[in-house]
Amino acid sequence: MPTIHVTGRDGEEKAVSVDAGISVMEAIRDNGFDELLALCGGCCSCATCHVHVAADWKEKLPEMSEDEDDLLESSDHRDEFSRLSCQIEVSDELDGLKVRIAEED
Repeated sequence: MPTIHVTGRDGEEKAVSVDAGISVMEAIRDNGFDELLALCGGCCSCATCHVHVAADWKEKLPEMSEDEDDLLESSDHRDEFSRLSCQIEVSDELDGLKVRIAEED
């Protein structure tokens, strides 16, 4: 069971163990981080599940799709480590992944 380290907007980090096969967005939402809105429910049609991935994990993630890139363009808080958490599937290879929930736009 992979563990993901999530830092909320308040700076508090929480390690959550989740089943492989769900999205990082689901892992965050289902483990008490209310600030991650995920309004579209994971359909890649909003950017309310925006996270910043730790630098050492950026290259280990799948390529960003054009749709994800377009949605992130609308965020004032986008940086080179920005991703939509609904587009990252949890796998055993991502055990230890670190993300920080982005500021709300």
